[in-house]
Amino acid sequence: EGQASGASSMLSNFQRLGDSTFASMEKVNSELLAMTYGALVTTMIKDFQDIKIVNQELEKMGYNIGVRLIDEFLAKTGVTQCRNLKETAHSIAKIGFKMFLGINAEVAWGSDAKTFSIEFKGNPLIEFVELPEKFKTLDYSNILCGVIRGSLNAVQMVVTAELRKSELKGDSVSEILVTLKHHLQEKVKSDE
Repeated sequence: EGQASGASSMLSNFQRLGDSTFASMEKVNSELLAMTYGALVTTMIKDFQDIKIVNQELEKMGYNIGVRLIDEFLAKTGVTQCRNLKETAHSIAKIGFKMFLGINAEVAWGSDAKTFSIEFKGNPLIEFVELPEKFKTLDYSNILCGVIRGSLNAVQMVVTAELRKSELKGDSVSEILVTLKHHLQEKVKSDE
């Protein structure tokens, strides 16, 4: 019972922190974000003419954003270091998704302790978007997978992140599957 109430307390603390950080941040109009992102994806489709490459490039772009976004996340939230993967997952879902996208997300655990899913509804990136049949393999929100991968890599966690479900493709929720591969060891330079 003590562990259950501790976990519940942690979740409500993360939820409160996400809400308060979101409330104090400068907002970007979600319509502007959706339209700008849509224009970017459309340009990439025209330039690359290969959906597989577009998916890869969106993920790479997200990775580069995530490496930088983690600094803002840490500075504005005061979060120092998560003690375990569970805290990390809930920090991303309850604080990060609220802080940067203005949406609430939930965590679901996989069959092992190294895999979790972030499930969410109301992705602002897909507002006003209809995916034509010929682009059914486009992982339109793949940039979010890259952001997660990049931000966690910056804090010494090597993960994979994969868009498993998308409201844009008819699923009831969007889902990103995150798997911890390993922790990086910080390299300490010697004076020798």
